[in-house]
Amino acid sequence: MGMKNSKGKEALFTEINITPLTDIFLVLLIIMMVVAPTFQSNDTSIKMPEINSGISVESQNATVSVTKEGNMYLNGNPVNEDNLAEELVAIKETLEKPELVVKADEKVKSSKIMEIMNAAQDAEYKKLIVAGEPLSKKEQKELEKNRKEG
Repeated sequence: MGMKNSKGKEALFTEINITPLTDIFLVLLIIMMVVAPTFQSNDTSIKMPEINSGISVESQNATVSVTKEGNMYLNGNPVNEDNLAEELVAIKETLEKPELVVKADEKVKSSKIMEIMNAAQDAEYKKLIVAGEPLSKKEQKELEKNRKEG
């Protein structure tokens, strides 16, 4: 199996033929390049929402504001999350369109937004708009100030 050197003893064969190994790796690389694009997008039917910049939210809509502490305000008036649906039904007749705008601080948990969505659905609002710009600190201070005064 070994090769004989000049003294007649067999020398060990220490070189490795890497050509078959390289061929296997190239085949695996090609397979991965063909299969990899199928893992990128499993469901193409889902369209991500876009925020249109520069479009102002109409002021005649009902607006629910949520501060970072979790306090809710309906059109600037404090409201409890337990009776939010009843309050939304009460002001629904005063609106041109049954639309609700949600403005929340960036630190508000999404579960709080989901509660507002459920209350709007219970009050049969047809459209819910989540404002792309969160409730500013200035607006939060004004709401808290009005709450303490009223």
